[in-house]
Amino acid sequence: MPSAVDICNRALSRVGEARITSLLDDSKQARACNSAYTHVRDEVLRAHPWNSAITRASLAKLSSSPSFGYDDEYQLPADCLRVVEVYDSVYPWVVEGRKLLSDEGSPISIRYVKREEDPNQWDSLLASAVSARLALELCEELTQSNTKKEAAAQYYEVLLSRARMADGQEQSPMPFEEDAWVNARY
Repeated sequence: MPSAVDICNRALSRVGEARITSLLDDSKQARACNSAYTHVRDEVLRAHPWNSAITRASLAKLSSSPSFGYDDEYQLPADCLRVVEVYDSVYPWVVEGRKLLSDEGSPISIRYVKREEDPNQWDSLLASAVSARLALELCEELTQSNTKKEAAAQYYEVLLSRARMADGQEQSPMPFEEDAWVNARY
């Protein structure tokens, strides 16, 4: 199963650098990985509603309320990177800072992308996408090669696309809702 060090080593190999045994090693590669890994992981997790990082929560209304525009505010979970859906909401909602604003009433149920820190919980293609994005991040600092950086960017885009496609196929298709406009054609 992959670890943060395994993902970093895949990224380092991709840019032609020496492998590490720990993120705390006293080497340029380990320092670069330690500096970039958490940021890159969260960036890739936030980029798509990955099935392996989706979770659900019910949020209670806070005692405070927004100054204007919405009646209620809710504190997002500490591990929330991106709100994907507010269930059964007929009211508009928006995320501002670490709060979700809505007129929905309490409690509300959300689906969100969580900060999944354990790579063993990720899909293998997601782990590959994080590794490829990390390679792109490390390229400038470790190689100063524009050619390698361009190759890493292309590789990341291919892997990200492949990972999103596979991830999106692991659920039921969205129901097609008919209405007068759609039925007018028939």
